[in-house]
Amino acid sequence: MNICLKSTATACAALLMLLTSCEKVLDKVDLGAANPTLVFGDSTLANLNLSVIYDQNLPGWAGQGTIGLNSINPSNLSDECANTNVSSLEARLLEGTLQPNDIQDFGTGLSPTNNYGKIRLINSFLRDANRGSLLQGTKNRLRAQAYFFRAWRYFDLVRLYGGVPLITKPLDAVGEDARAAAYLPRNTTAETFALIKSDLDSAIMFLPGRWTAAEWGKITKGAAAAFKARALLYYASPQFNPSNNSARWQDAYDASKQAVAILSANGYSLHPSFDQLWFTESASNQEAVMITGFNTATGDQVRKPNGYDNSARPAYTGTGGGSWQPTWDIVSAFPMLDGKKPGQSTKYSYTQQLFYKNRDPRFDKTIAYNGATWPLNGNNSYKLWTYLEKGKSVERTATNTGFYTRKAINPTVATGDAQYVGTDWIEIRYAEVLLNLAESACGINRLPEAYDQLKAIRKRAGIEAGADGNYGLKAGMSQAEMLEAILYERQIEFAFEGKRFWDLRRHKLFESTLNNKRRRRVEIALKTTGVPADFTTTRDNVNLDKAYTDYFDITVKDLDPSPRILKWDSKYYFFALPQQAIDNNPSLKQTLGWPAGSFDPLQ
Repeated sequence: MNICLKSTATACAALLMLLTSCEKVLDKVDLGAANPTLVFGDSTLANLNLSVIYDQNLPGWAGQGTIGLNSINPSNLSDECANTNVSSLEARLLEGTLQPNDIQDFGTGLSPTNNYGKIRLINSFLRDANRGSLLQGTKNRLRAQAYFFRAWRYFDLVRLYGGVPLITKPLDAVGEDARAAAYLPRNTTAETFALIKSDLDSAIMFLPGRWTAAEWGKITKGAAAAFKARALLYYASPQFNPSNNSARWQDAYDASKQAVAILSANGYSLHPSFDQLWFTESASNQEAVMITGFNTATGDQVRKPNGYDNSARPAYTGTGGGSWQPTWDIVSAFPMLDGKKPGQSTKYSYTQQLFYKNRDPRFDKTIAYNGATWPLNGNNSYKLWTYLEKGKSVERTATNTGFYTRKAINPTVATGDAQYVGTDWIEIRYAEVLLNLAESACGINRLPEAYDQLKAIRKRAGIEAGADGNYGLKAGMSQAEMLEAILYERQIEFAFEGKRFWDLRRHKLFESTLNNKRRRRVEIALKTTGVPADFTTTRDNVNLDKAYTDYFDITVKDLDPSPRILKWDSKYYFFALPQQAIDNNPSLKQTLGWPAGSFDPLQ
């Protein structure tokens, strides 16, 4: 992958070297300022500027790494895992105590790192690239990538707040006239989505289906099409479409069909392995539609590890943080091996005591549980133990839930090197493109097409096809049943990938999923009688079913601490603008449903 996507520091250093070495060109130019004519007359300099836009806008692991809401681990905002700090922003969101100034993604001042600061840089790039002397084809490709990221930024804003001011050119920064010109009102939500679609159509028009191997990781035509399908799927979902306007579902379906066609024509498909897809970091990874590149470098100027791998590992690994711990809610949600939900399968019985047996193969590749064989630090036979003995955890640092997340944790990393893991984040997987197609097809009642996508996902997962070839799916589902099946598949397929919170929100399912409940954990305790005296030294060789049946007691307990009860407030489907932003711009109206709110985000 092109290193300019891996590190802004590297890009800036390279740009400085180029500027200081071109003496004949620059000896009469102010070296204290970037000259657009110079920069956009040289494709190398132009691409180095573009790399800053990539670095500013590409998401971190599971969508983390920007500001405001997106700095939170999204899994803590759903039933996947939980931040038990009762004073955290996550707690305020899920307990219904959020304040109008808590979601700061809109931006409250002049900053190059907030959403509008990033949009200004993108708009400047679009303007200056167009004025440069590069060949038109080169300009088109440069600008197409910038159009993608402008759509990315406005999508981030619209899914939080609804319509926002649409700025498509750099605003003047000095003087009273400039101040007055910046007092822009909020555009409608419809206008915001229209700009997103227009920008992505421009990106699709001019981007290649594939880049060269050296440029792998750049936004492609297929990535832009896939993102357009995602954006239009949101616009068709109940959060934005409470009247269920069928035209929006048709638009989302058309966009999804376009994305599948473009990606398929350029060699994209499902990776053959659900777990190994994370570790194929090259153009040969047919599932990686949009990625954020990380690296294994250790030097301060070029180091960019993903952070996730090390934070998710158990503390026993040395530097592991044990974060992203699965709740019992997600653990118990996984289907059985035949694709039926636990308790509904007639082939595989389910018991709480032997919760790990005969599950969807994605279970063992996502959840690390007490007694599981989990290759780590080069030890292919390592077994994880999280049980309590005489009230104390056998772990050095106990898991709060009884489980760890093992998805995308690299088993080949040597002890002590986890802090340098460079596994790339796949923001859009081909699996999402298929499930977006399934959902939009369901929205226009093309149920056979929705079945086809679900079957493809389940077949890759390793679920048994069954005599009817439906991979555990109910035959003859209604439209409502199909939508429920699709959201269930997304819950399992994308567990801990930052998708669950947004799915619950766009379908307005928080009230039915979490309200008046507490998320749960499991406590596995070694029995005080009937356990062999040498169990601690022989446990790795004991039959796991026997250990669970004869030696362990399992108790499901609340994870959310008392008196916390989850109480998502319906007005959170569109957040309030920070009051400071409104104070700075008197043309802004507050979101309907919040104090003094009059802006309707459904328009």
